[in-house]
Amino acid sequence: MVGLGPGSEALLTPQARAALAKSRVVVGYRTYLELIRPLLEGKELLASGMMQEVPRAAAAVERAAAGDTVALVSGGDPGVYGMAGLVHELLRARDWRRDAGIEVEVVPGVMALNAAAALLGAPLMHDFAAISLSDLLTPWELIARRIELAAQADLVIGLYNPRSSRRADRLAEARGILLRHRAPETPVGVVRAAYREGQRVVVTDLLQLLEQEVDMQSIVLVGNSQTFTFEGAMVTPRGYESKYDLPTAQGC
Repeated sequence: MVGLGPGSEALLTPQARAALAKSRVVVGYRTYLELIRPLLEGKELLASGMMQEVPRAAAAVERAAAGDTVALVSGGDPGVYGMAGLVHELLRARDWRRDAGIEVEVVPGVMALNAAAALLGAPLMHDFAAISLSDLLTPWELIARRIELAAQADLVIGLYNPRSSRRADRLAEARGILLRHRAPETPVGVVRAAYREGQRVVVTDLLQLLEQEVDMQSIVLVGNSQTFTFEGAMVTPRGYESKYDLPTAQGC
């Protein structure tokens, strides 16, 4: 299971490149395979569309069981909203054993949350939570409770899958929950297509969040009570300023 990172070849790890190079079969979501097309020459590709995660994972396991070296790719990190969990569920159903079955490896990748945070500045310098707004596999009531508790805990919150045509109102509902615990001027970062063509980075606030263009290619980062903006960056302090005397000399 290979993490492709946010989509730019520049952020594909050497370990991921090596795993792809030694694989004879590459399985993945069609859009992700297109992002790494130059690295796939001469390989058998098993591509499929949206919401085909189970058939993809099953095909990868079957081909590996038949003796092929298979790379099952995920955007970002395969263990973060990726394919690694599903594959292990399938392996458990097959009574797979590490010492007797097919060899299984998870190759990490740069998460979308990491990529978005880097483009915004330093919003994840203190404790944070990642929450997906997709209710395809998780009931919305549970998602809403998680947002509520993370907001109460004053965690920075990264929202995955924030808005789709089918779930156009979920971001507004999430914002409503957050506003019960955060000031309207709380900094919010919106990053779309991080490190890919069409990249867009916006620093706004909770009050104006719904005015921004947000879709399934976006990550929304909501600051905590200490997060501030500075020269276009979004920064969550770790606490150094309260413990140490920070140098104030001019001219960086």
